[in-house]
Amino acid sequence: MINFFSLRQGLLCAALAACANAAWADSMDTLASFLKNTKSGRADFTQVVTPPAKAGQNVSRSKISTGEFSFIRPARFRFDYLKPFPQVIVADGQTLWLYDADLEQVTARKQAQALGSTPAALVATAMDVASLQKEFSLEPQADADGLQWVQATPKNRESTIQSVRMGLRVEGTQVSLAKLEIFDAMGQRSVLSFERFEVNPANLANASFNFVTPKGVSVIRP
Repeated sequence: MINFFSLRQGLLCAALAACANAAWADSMDTLASFLKNTKSGRADFTQVVTPPAKAGQNVSRSKISTGEFSFIRPARFRFDYLKPFPQVIVADGQTLWLYDADLEQVTARKQAQALGSTPAALVATAMDVASLQKEFSLEPQADADGLQWVQATPKNRESTIQSVRMGLRVEGTQVSLAKLEIFDAMGQRSVLSFERFEVNPANLANASFNFVTPKGVSVIRP
């Protein structure tokens, strides 16, 4: 005699497994397309940083910044923070520059050592999924807000990043970056939302990623 309850359970499990596999394929295929076909990009961004709540507090006060972001794979990217305080982060292929206008200070680090398992590796430096998997464990997430999501967890246990969720927007055959949700080892959450994302803009040149130290500004090389 057929146990219809067990049969239905088995069919349900098979259906859920099929959906999970489909989600994996969709998310990973979308990520692969983004890494392969988006050779460069430019967008406006809003960043919301929320520190972990202190003892006795239920809510933490968030800090909001806005600016512009651009990159050229595999080694150049730039964040120009405009509000509330001007700050520039530039990777020129050899050096990672951090310029704080208020402090009148520039910090310069060797790019290869400074990036590694960072969000920048997800967005601007990885060329394909295989190279990304050398630094991160990748896991598909459920589609939400019209985006396809992939979570990346650094394999380096000493990384200051706990995990990164990447939200990708698919429009026809074009894939663009819509959101990054970054959780660090101290419990801080940072969400970057990208708007007016331009895929492979024709007028984005390598010279845009050359950093010139302003006069009178000290340079620190840790």
